[in-house]
Amino acid sequence: MYDVIILGCGVVGAAAAYHLARYPLNVAILEAQNDVANGTTKANSAIIHAGYDPEPGTLMAQLNVEGNRMAGDICQKLQVPFARVGSLVLAFDEGDLHTLRTLYHRGVQNGVPGLELLDAAQVRQTEPNLSKNVVGALYAPTAGIVDPWQYALAMAEAAVVNGVELHRSAPATAITPMEGGYAVTTPKGVFEGKYILNATGVFSDQVHGLLEKPDYAITPNRGEYYLLDKSQGHQVSHVVFQCPNERGKGVLVAPTIHGNLIVGPNAQPVDDRHDLGNTAQGLAFVKEQALRSVPGLNFGENIRNFAGLRANSTRSDFILEESKNHPGFFDLAGVKSPGLAASAAIGQWACARILEKEPDLRPKPDFVDQRSHVMFQHLSPQEKNALIAQDPRYGRVVCRCETVTEGEIVAALHAPIPPYTINGVKRRCNAGMGRCQGGFCAPRVQAIIARELGLDPCEVLLDQEGSYLLTGETKGQGGNAHV
Repeated sequence: MYDVIILGCGVVGAAAAYHLARYPLNVAILEAQNDVANGTTKANSAIIHAGYDPEPGTLMAQLNVEGNRMAGDICQKLQVPFARVGSLVLAFDEGDLHTLRTLYHRGVQNGVPGLELLDAAQVRQTEPNLSKNVVGALYAPTAGIVDPWQYALAMAEAAVVNGVELHRSAPATAITPMEGGYAVTTPKGVFEGKYILNATGVFSDQVHGLLEKPDYAITPNRGEYYLLDKSQGHQVSHVVFQCPNERGKGVLVAPTIHGNLIVGPNAQPVDDRHDLGNTAQGLAFVKEQALRSVPGLNFGENIRNFAGLRANSTRSDFILEESKNHPGFFDLAGVKSPGLAASAAIGQWACARILEKEPDLRPKPDFVDQRSHVMFQHLSPQEKNALIAQDPRYGRVVCRCETVTEGEIVAALHAPIPPYTINGVKRRCNAGMGRCQGGFCAPRVQAIIARELGLDPCEVLLDQEGSYLLTGETKGQGGNAHV
């Protein structure tokens, strides 16, 4: 029997595993998909929010500020791309200025450091490409940008290196109370655990419902985005928000950690928890609102559109609690924005609940809290030459847009949590993240995956189960077609 079973390996489940791995506990993660961070974690604004938006006294407020503080340290230790670029919330009229003053005082109550209210002249000096209609802004210097899937992957890898088991393609289909804990049924078998952490995102109420009827419901909300080419990355140097309203934090314009520009999202309630489609109406709204903030945006430089689902719920706060009827079953649910920023602190909260149940536990003295992650394009010429001399595969560029080498891809395929898919490599190495979006490098990545993992090329997927790219040969010798 495991001490703790974590259901879901998005950024929240990964953070819980990362903290629990510090203790002599037998921990398993059961992830429904074939890779980690493949749900909401991979499709969001990639922002580490400062913490001025949540209502004081809420879990959101407490854990946002704490998670923001923790993010820098974790990213440094685990070599995750992260930068504290700061954020601006723009005001366009007197009503917005009133909202900014409210956010400022709220942020002070929440313990957000360094907040400032800027006038129009200060805003334009800070960000000269903003609309001339801006009359003020709230500046939060601790806001940051991060690679969200690397953040989750790095914490999950650290957990695995320190003894946590990860089982992919293992969705929970039944949860049954048993003596001393719970039995979780999956397609990979039955897993028994003393404690259960439910970190299944937009499916958390359904997973909770496998054990008992939950007293909350997840009401998914879809957000659509543009990802603009690096040619647009200079437009702003801060995360630029509009004033929040009842629908969310509004459409943002922000640099990404890789030098692109991200624009979005809108907020559209959806019934289908797999609905990641883009709509002409939604994207038109995002474009219109973004141009209100930054009129010079060139949407002709768009390289990709995508959508993500927020785990909105029937409650206004994060749902972090133990079941009243089934002790040892904990929900880490309703983690909408600022969930990415708060994730490390949510994981710490979950770990603290387990330690309350097991008060004799002491941290392991040999916990490994470092990770090596090579990004070839960021190395100095001397470092590149030394690496190529050690392994010539680092001298063979596979993804030209992002200067990703064969050596980086091979290293990812033999890491503690290797990818099995083309997009899995993309999330780890950035191959396919550039202007051509994999048009050049995807076949080469597919071939490397097949070679390194001993797979038939037809077994290599684009991303999730069933996303086959090849089904067989179409031509044999002499040009005779066959299937």
